Amino acid sequence: MSLTVDASRLAGVTRKSVYLAMLSTQGGRPVYTIRVALADLPTILPVADPDYVDEDNRRVNIRHADAFGKYLGNSRWVAPTLLIRDAGACEFEPLKGSEGKVGYLTVPWTSSGLSMTLTIDGQHRILGVDRRMKEIAKNIQTIDRALVKGGLKPERVAKMEEDRDALKAEMKRLETESIGVDIYREDDGALARQMFVDVADNARGISAAVRSRFDSSKVANRTLDQVVKHALLRGRVDMEQDRMTRNSPHLIGAKHVADLTRGVMFGISGRTSKAKEAALEDHEVVNAVLDFLDCITDAFPDLAAVAEGTLTPQDLRHQSLLGSVGMLRILAAVYRNLCAEHADTAAITAYFRTLAPSMGAPVQAVSIWRQDPKTSPSFEVGAFAPVMRTQNLGYIVEAMTAWYKK
Repeated sequence: MSLTVDASRLAGVTRKSVYLAMLSTQGGRPVYTIRVALADLPTILPVADPDYVDEDNRRVNIRHADAFGKYLGNSRWVAPTLLIRDAGACEFEPLKGSEGKVGYLTVPWTSSGLSMTLTIDGQHRILGVDRRMKEIAKNIQTIDRALVKGGLKPERVAKMEEDRDALKAEMKRLETESIGVDIYREDDGALARQMFVDVADNARGISAAVRSRFDSSKVANRTLDQVVKHALLRGRVDMEQDRMTRNSPHLIGAKHVADLTRGVMFGISGRTSKAKEAALEDHEVVNAVLDFLDCITDAFPDLAAVAEGTLTPQDLRHQSLLGSVGMLRILAAVYRNLCAEHADTAAITAYFRTLAPSMGAPVQAVSIWRQDPKTSPSFEVGAFAPVMRTQNLGYIVEAMTAWYKK
């Protein structure tokens, strides 16, 4: 017996997909444009975990994702192209005669371990498709089990079979209808994060907290990951929200960490020239901010208790002005002023320590904040924080800097 085997038919488990792609350029980067079946998205691209904040993206919102999955039930659905970053795992093979503009793009699956793709824009759509497909499969299985058990009235069986056919039709649509995917080749991780900020900022915008995490154009943002490792901040920084409510389990937000960094380096306004900022080395900024955090942790027992985990941020806000972002910004700017006047950290710590008894909240009529004409308008009796206008914060910084000299 003679057998003829077509070896090209024997692929095995490849864990990769090949698409016809168009090559273009955007922002100096190669961009591969492909069309991907909706059902394939969770296979070839990363699916966001709602319970985990990826360091290269924002926290995914399940409601938003499920809303998109449900929207796909609309037979006339429409959605923009997904934007994906590839760090070099995808391979492009140009077609002859295309002048290098059209070819085969090999995309490793996320599960292959070889994928180097990250989602710039579209993580909710990918998660929405994934969750909808799982929901459809689960519903079909539930109907099948019920039909196998039997004992149902004919009209009930007919209705369940109708529902199953509708679910299978929807699954078929997810397997046949496609969405555009633009894959950007970008090897630099910092530039990839900047792409996320630029895309989001030019769309619906992003919170200042998220900007602080990803916008690498500012030194206060670039150094954030190192600063938040300090004992006072570790595990106590909200990486998503800009505002701290009194009952928030976090001490401050990512935006506020950046504000403290700017305060230590540039003063209460946080403004400086591009030339001065460009002249700063990241490690110098990190060291300066960590020294400041050491200083206030040593000087104020309440902050030391927070760092040690014996006092919660909620309780701190209920009993001390140090629980307010405004007071921490003031201390950062005063620290900067005194360093500029050549005071050493030990002396500044000793000075701050003398202020510890006056940090109680709410503000009392007899407190030092109400006695100095420069600070009195910025501290209302009964308040748990100073008036947050930059002008008022500036007045307090001036007064506290002068108190040190006396």
